Amino acid sequence: MNINYPIKFNPILKEKIWGGEKLKTLFNKKSIRNDIGESWEVSDVDGNISIVSNGALKEKSLKTLLSTYKAELVGKKVYKAFGNNFPLLIKFIDAKEALSIQVHPNDQLANERHNSFGKTEMWYVMQAETEGNLIVGFNKNTSKEAYVKYLEEKKLLEILNQEKVHKGDVYFIPTGRIHAIGAGVLLAEIQQTSDITYRVYDWDRLDDEGNSRELHTELALDAIDYSAQSKYKTTYNKELNASSPLVNCQYFTTNIIVMNGVLNVNNTNKDSFIIYMCVEGEITIKNDDFEEVKLLKGETVLIPATLKEYQLIASEKSELLEVYIS
Repeated sequence: MNINYPIKFNPILKEKIWGGEKLKTLFNKKSIRNDIGESWEVSDVDGNISIVSNGALKEKSLKTLLSTYKAELVGKKVYKAFGNNFPLLIKFIDAKEALSIQVHPNDQLANERHNSFGKTEMWYVMQAETEGNLIVGFNKNTSKEAYVKYLEEKKLLEILNQEKVHKGDVYFIPTGRIHAIGAGVLLAEIQQTSDITYRVYDWDRLDDEGNSRELHTELALDAIDYSAQSKYKTTYNKELNASSPLVNCQYFTTNIIVMNGVLNVNNTNKDSFIIYMCVEGEITIKNDDFEEVKLLKGETVLIPATLKEYQLIASEKSELLEVYIS
C-alpha cells in the first residue's frame, strides 16, 4: 500500500473531570459528552493506539504502520532508537476547570518504576479566557522538606509560579518541573509517549460519585526539580511563510509556520516523520502523487519520513506547529 501521503488519524477523546466543550464546538471533535478534556491526535500508548482515517491505509493502526513500514514511516535514526514504538504523543487539551498540580518523572525514574519513558512536554496556547493561567515551576528555590511542609499545610500555591497566558504563548515543561493547566486554557501539547503523571494536589475536588482522585505524593518527591527559573515562558519570533523555531530538545523539535499563500517544502535534510498541527486557519497539503489533504484548525496530520516534497497552501493567514525529531 502507498504510504507516501499525509496520514490523518481518528481523534481519541478523553473525558475528564476538568474537561469542557471547546474540542467539540471549536474543533468539531465528535462526542455527545460535555466534559472532553483531551483529544489524542497521534498516540501509541497501550490501549490508545491511533487508527488512520484517510487514504489507502484507512482503518490501519499506527502500530501496524510502524511494524510494516518501519523507517519509511519514521526515519532511519528514529526507527533505530524506538523500533515499533512511536516516540511522541500529540494532544489538544481543553481545561474548563484547572488540572491537578502534577509532575512527570524523567526517563530513568519512569523506567525503574513503570517500565516507561519519562514525559518531557511542551504547550502552545491556542486560546485563553481573561483569567486563564498556568502553573509552571517554583517562584523561588525550595527544598524537598520545605515543599512537603507547604503541601501539608495546603499552602503549596504560595511557592508556585503562576502566569496569566494568552494565545500564542509557549511553555517547555521538562521532566521534574511541577505544573498545571489553569481553567479557561485551550492548548496543543507535544510530549514523549508516556502516560505517567504524579498528581500532587487536585484542589480537594470530588468526582460525580463523591470520590477524590488518587494523589502520588511520595512518588513525586524524588521526581521534582526544586530549583526555580528566572523565566519559564519561551520567547520566539514568527516569520511569514517560513518555519520559525519554538522548542528544540533531545525528544522533539517544534517550529511554527505562519502562512499566507504557497510554501514549497523540501525535507530531504530530515531523517524523521513530521507532524503538523493546525492551530489557526486551514492548510491544504498537495503534490502530484497523492490526493490533496485539507487540515482544519484543531486537526493533525503525520507526514511519513519518505515523503520529502509537497506544497502547503493557505488561502488566508494560517498557522501550523511543525514537529519532528532532530
